[in-house]
Amino acid sequence: MTYQDYLDSKKVILTVATTGAVHGKDANPNLPEQPAEIAEQVRECERLGAAIVHVHGRDEHGENDAGRLQAVNDAIRERCEDIIIQNTTGGQSSFDERVKGVRTDPPPEMASLDMGPFNRDKHIITQHTRGNIERLASEMRERGVKPELEVFNSAQMSEVHRVIEEGLIEAPYYVNLIFGGPFTPPNPTNVLAMVEDLPPGAEFNLLAIGPHQLPLTTLSVLLGGHVRVGMEDNLYYERGRLAESNAQLVRRSVGIIDRLGRELATPAEAREMLGMERPPR
Repeated sequence: MTYQDYLDSKKVILTVATTGAVHGKDANPNLPEQPAEIAEQVRECERLGAAIVHVHGRDEHGENDAGRLQAVNDAIRERCEDIIIQNTTGGQSSFDERVKGVRTDPPPEMASLDMGPFNRDKHIITQHTRGNIERLASEMRERGVKPELEVFNSAQMSEVHRVIEEGLIEAPYYVNLIFGGPFTPPNPTNVLAMVEDLPPGAEFNLLAIGPHQLPLTTLSVLLGGHVRVGMEDNLYYERGRLAESNAQLVRRSVGIIDRLGRELATPAEAREMLGMERPPR
């Protein structure tokens, strides 16, 4: 994807990440944690134009729990019209926990696929080997789940090229570029460098953490890319003002995308762009 895609008004796929696996209601009481409240916020975001929802599960105490992905998926399907469910297989978990993201019934249409481990805090490194990547990619392919390739730093772009060259995933490729926090340093120069290094013909999405969410997702729109926003990545609407909901963050991005002359892709259009078939509900 290129600046020419922006000039040609190629449609934007908007992903909402409503809740992650790290911060909780102690950081922002408006953060949804339980299946029903997550699904209610997803419904509002779908109405605003979100085509994909990135999903995490939490237990009754708000702690990360991949075993709750089924309940969240069910709640979203019950309340939403057509939004694409993208389950996480990431985080600090073992393979057995990660793979729960593709073993829901029915499987999600999409799932994240981390392109390597990463450091968090002073004493944590995620457990994620090439063997894990290959096993997850294989199971996604068997179950008809579209992988979103998660690139946490520039070195992991080489892993994107490797899984493509070895035929582990099928085109079209969807790459998520991650900026801020302990990941790629968040600045426009690094965004441009990462986009330049994408495999030919790949679609790219961009997420940025905290105050970098707004400027760098806007840059993604200008570069012909797609955007992810939501309270997993950013708890604030602006400096000193907590986000009231995921819909508030989505609404702002929808307005920016419109002002920049690009239209939002519907879930059906996103499926077509990413080479996915609409499964029966």
